[in-house]
Amino acid sequence: MHLSVAMCTYNGEKYIREQLMSIRNQTLQIDEIVICDDCSEDDTVTIIENLIRQYDLPVRLHVNTWNHGYRKNFEQAICRCSGDIIFLSDQDDIWLPTK
Repeated sequence: MHLSVAMCTYNGEKYIREQLMSIRNQTLQIDEIVICDDCSEDDTVTIIENLIRQYDLPVRLHVNTWNHGYRKNFEQAICRCSGDIIFLSDQDDIWLPTK
């Protein structure tokens, strides 16, 4: 069974590190994290890129060229997932280890 996380980000630099670490530390390994950033104007994308390198996270990051809005951005993230099960995640969620 292939597990995916669809996540949308927008100006989430305060939260994104803690959320990605909570996904990384799950008792069941997540196979892919698809992140669609909706034209953040802060350091969200840079933080994600650094975490990918530092922890070898299974993240596929897509940065929009224009702002899609919350609903369309989530649709895009879901469509990019390849998992049998897709978990939705906001950038400011923090998952317990057994989610």
